[in-house]
Amino acid sequence: MDLLATTIELRQLREQPQWRLLAADKAPLVLALLKLRFEGGERRVAASLLHERIGQDLQALRATGEDLPRTPQAYVADWLAERWIARRLPAGAAEEEYELTADGAAVLRFVAGLVNPRTAATESRLSVVIDRVNRLATETDPDPGQRVAALEAERARLDAEIASVQRGEVHALEDARALERAREIVQLSDELSADFRRVAEEFESLNRSLRERLLDTTGGRSEVLEALFAGVDLLAASPAGRTFAALWRLLSDPVQKAVLEDSLAALLGRPFAQSLTLDERRFLKRLTATLVDEAGNVQQVLQGLARSLRHFVESREYLEQRRLAQVLREAQTAALQAKDTVRPATPLAVTLQLTSSAIRSVGQWQLYDPATRATAGSMEPTDAPTIDVAALAELLRRAEIDLRSLRRLIREALGERAQVSIGELLAREPARQGLGTIVGYVSLGCRHGERTTGTETVEWTGLDGEQRRARIPRLWFTRERADELRD
Repeated sequence: MDLLATTIELRQLREQPQWRLLAADKAPLVLALLKLRFEGGERRVAASLLHERIGQDLQALRATGEDLPRTPQAYVADWLAERWIARRLPAGAAEEEYELTADGAAVLRFVAGLVNPRTAATESRLSVVIDRVNRLATETDPDPGQRVAALEAERARLDAEIASVQRGEVHALEDARALERAREIVQLSDELSADFRRVAEEFESLNRSLRERLLDTTGGRSEVLEALFAGVDLLAASPAGRTFAALWRLLSDPVQKAVLEDSLAALLGRPFAQSLTLDERRFLKRLTATLVDEAGNVQQVLQGLARSLRHFVESREYLEQRRLAQVLREAQTAALQAKDTVRPATPLAVTLQLTSSAIRSVGQWQLYDPATRATAGSMEPTDAPTIDVAALAELLRRAEIDLRSLRRLIREALGERAQVSIGELLAREPARQGLGTIVGYVSLGCRHGERTTGTETVEWTGLDGEQRRARIPRLWFTRERADELRD
């Protein structure tokens, strides 16, 4: 590759999220915040919780003299636009969640390697290379005789090792070498966890390209469905799809999963494991759960893409999207045709109605805090008032309809007559609660009385002393239903 081609390739690479993160003005602060908030125990953080924690971090940094004038929501929005973090809304979740993208995780691993560089080639990495070379040479050899000879040599080595162990000659790995290999496992496992994120991002990229192809398809519904099914097959047949399928088969195998968990538990129980850092031990302890969670997230993404593509076609939403794309293409074509005859600064007799609504994420909303508008001042102490029981009883009588007394009056009237109307009840006992008494009688009559045709005019004296009159439905209380009026 010549110098010019290399320069062009690196310029294009400079526009990628990884390079932009390393070259950011406040890259050390951003990397420190991302590492603190996404590389601990939580790989995914709810939007409100992330904004609150970033706000606390910004306050601590400002106290040291750092110039950080913007809000936590603004910084998080920038990181999202730069594709250093990703935002998702899991099924059933109450709010959005944020997580590191594969590019963001790769930069953090790269920086961690600079902070703690590998001083020399380790015996563990060399043994991995030699073992992989030997295995690859054996598995790609088409000669049956060579394959048999290799297997017999391996069997002889295993027989000799078994015999040595049976004689009590057990040679455990030295603590230094065991510690080195354990850290190699942690590094490889962390890279594998990040690979799952990259697979999910590749699926989403394939989904966008599939939607573009569906919009470009000019045929009928059958051709669109054929393109859809071909797209789903493309997701499964892509390198990302094949890689994930193989990883998912390994992780979903209960036997292999149980063996891995038992091996990790035994590994953490060895004396050399105490030399590992707390984060390394925690990582190994949760290794199986982390890999299963990452793989499950990819599986949910894949299933969600398949459902969204099917809904995209079944709801005929693609027709509206296709029409909009056609209108945009026509506008671009017209603009290209007019560019030679119309100057860019030429005024046009066209008025555009622009919207002034601001579109923001729900995660950027701030809850109203009543404390910000609290009235200044304090309550003045005063003497306790004398409680008047009679006054309290009168207030209670006015505030609530005394249905118990109304039921008692109805039962007393029915003891003298077989049936009685509301007007007759008011003639026996005046309305002590004014309109409230009338409402109470009508309510009891609708539930425990008999409704007849016509209306009845009733009169009462209000609490203000004024005489009033109203027309109400004709309701009768009967002796047969008197038991319903007992308290």
